[in-house]
Amino acid sequence: PEETVTSSFASFIHAVRPEHLSKTVRHRSKRMILDNIGVGLVGSTTHVFDIALRYCRELYSSFAVSSVYGKPGLKLSPTLAAFTNGVATHSMDFDDTWHPATHPSGAVLPALLAASQMLPPSTKPNGMDFLLAFNVGLEVQGRLMHFSTEAHDIPKRFHPPSVVGTMGSAAATAKLLSLSTAQCAHALGIAASLAGAPMANAATQAKPLHIGNATRLGFEAALLAARGMEANPLILDDIPGCSGFSAFYSIYQPKPLSTPSDHHEFLLEKQDIAFKRFPAHLGMHWVVDAALSVRNLFINYAGSFSPSLIRTIVLKIPVSKYINRPFPSSEHQARHSFQFNACAALLDGEVGLGSFTESSIHRQELRELLDKVVVEHPEDNVANFDKMYGEVALLLHSGDVLTGKCDTFYGHWRKPLSKESLLKKFRSNASHVLPEEKIETIITMVDNLENLSDSSQL
Repeated sequence: PEETVTSSFASFIHAVRPEHLSKTVRHRSKRMILDNIGVGLVGSTTHVFDIALRYCRELYSSFAVSSVYGKPGLKLSPTLAAFTNGVATHSMDFDDTWHPATHPSGAVLPALLAASQMLPPSTKPNGMDFLLAFNVGLEVQGRLMHFSTEAHDIPKRFHPPSVVGTMGSAAATAKLLSLSTAQCAHALGIAASLAGAPMANAATQAKPLHIGNATRLGFEAALLAARGMEANPLILDDIPGCSGFSAFYSIYQPKPLSTPSDHHEFLLEKQDIAFKRFPAHLGMHWVVDAALSVRNLFINYAGSFSPSLIRTIVLKIPVSKYINRPFPSSEHQARHSFQFNACAALLDGEVGLGSFTESSIHRQELRELLDKVVVEHPEDNVANFDKMYGEVALLLHSGDVLTGKCDTFYGHWRKPLSKESLLKKFRSNASHVLPEEKIETIITMVDNLENLSDSSQL
């Protein structure tokens, strides 16, 4: 039969092998896995995680074999463990971000961890199988994002991980379960019917559900395909008059994914990932670094940070409605507010976990700074994680103007976190729920993932 875009993706998922993973891809993806586990562990301390966990424990209890972040001894059914751990991963908006914009790890890793525990001892995947499945999930997400020029900018309609993340989870789980080519195609088709969440739920407690549902529903799509369920075999193709995956994008130009022969260059080889230094929307990292820069100039100018000397704070940021929030009233709104993050950085000299507590958000001195903020949208500052910048200018009562600008924050793919910084973040996150010896065991296990005989040990 004639090859289609959908069949080419299915063939790739089925045919790709561990030897296709380059040293660079293995290194980068292990950094992502370690970071995502740490983010999930600290996320298990949040209120929204508690809601999701209570929901799963009260309504579902059969086949409880898969572990839950931060809850020693507690297990859930595999797909619900994936859901709960996915919610934990995105509960603080602390997980990695790629370009075009999505959160790739959180939609895939929880499903693979749960699936590894689900499989019987005789068919447990080893670490290399696990690493390959993880990268299949990343690759499918990245390829699908590149089918649309719309996807390159900060989204306005669908939250990307709820769309491509569901497809990535289906692909990754299908690979881990060794599904046939036809079953892989059906898994993608089923997943497309389970995908999608609106951007209006950004900055609410519902947003972490987008990651939880992506990893869970993609997992379920693969399980349904394994049990014989079928779907449209042209789901990724552009069929006039009948939308498949193209329903999620106004501009959609799909391309086949070639079956790997002796070599396959994964997108992760060409495009590294962005790791967040503090738990907020990625766009916040530009304005925070710009604010910290101008804060240092201000201290050199005045001897200390004195808000009373500031008449106006000018933020030059891209046009993006859902992260332009002048006076956030909740932690989730604060994580999605250019104004809040800039002012918190100016006031405290840092942004961290404690910046988003209720007491921190509602401080009078912070509110007074927010009152001074004026937003500008320069034409050259586009809502695109590869092109945008953040600029913070302090207009002083004296008439002087101090300016800080950030084109590439520390942690961006153009300026990756060092190994030391990544490990520091992981240790800090994991320490909220794990003792030191277990933290070090995880670090060693991920670092040597290729040699792990049973990935369910992770």
